[in-house]
Amino acid sequence: MELRRSDIILSRLAAGPSILLLFVWMVVPLAMTIYFSFLNYNLLEPGMEQWTGLLNYEFFFTDPAFGKALLNTLVMVGMIIILSVILGLLTAVLLNQDFWGRGITRVLAISPFFIMPTVSALLWKNMLMHPVSGFFAWLFDLVNLEPIDWLADFPLGSIIMMITWQWVPFAALILLTSLQSLDESQVEAAKIDGAGPIRMFLYITVPHLMRSVVVVILIESIFLLTIFAEIFVTTGGGPGLETTNIAFLVYSQALLQFDVGGAAAGGVVAVILANIVAVFLMRMIGKNLD
Repeated sequence: MELRRSDIILSRLAAGPSILLLFVWMVVPLAMTIYFSFLNYNLLEPGMEQWTGLLNYEFFFTDPAFGKALLNTLVMVGMIIILSVILGLLTAVLLNQDFWGRGITRVLAISPFFIMPTVSALLWKNMLMHPVSGFFAWLFDLVNLEPIDWLADFPLGSIIMMITWQWVPFAALILLTSLQSLDESQVEAAKIDGAGPIRMFLYITVPHLMRSVVVVILIESIFLLTIFAEIFVTTGGGPGLETTNIAFLVYSQALLQFDVGGAAAGGVVAVILANIVAVFLMRMIGKNLD
């Protein structure tokens, strides 16, 4: 059925506010960021902006801090995804079992995902990882071991640990939903054929969950590339550059060194990196769905 011209015009008018909002919210800030990335723009010298072309990008890519921040970003994202998917899968399998109090257990299991990153970071820093009064220090004292100053001795591992704790519930929730759609006839057939729990898990459960695993990896990758609050609250990017990622490096460039031009160049690089990761993962999803 062919649409009338008036219907087409009405549908475009209805979509207009959304398109305008999207333009103002995303396109304008991105365009301003790209523009500032070509300027020598320092907040301490207002009105002294100068066009520098690609100089900010050249400085950003040749800065040793960029290489370290990029490596830290990739290590953080990779390790958190691997740990959250594995632990989320195990959590989902456990929560899918029939036991008393399963409903409240599921609520408690996914609750860390709803805690604000700043609150979560303060919780880990002051109540769990503190070398004197933290919970881990108390456990070490019980067995007569020297407590560890986690954020000083293992800063990157500590950041990975606290963010993994937040994202495991998300992975578990997605995988649990997928697990509940598993065809019971396949499970019963496997039991009749003599398959044990391990074989059923490897050859029935895991293949069934692969699409959901890829979706979890895609969503987590996009969000984990912008990790900031946990680093800002706990380590401040240190010691040295040990926990500095791309997002924190851009913040440091803009609001600690007041170099808006250099920070804008870093922001553009971060956007390009995020899009490369997103396209790569979308292709993975497409192959997985074929």
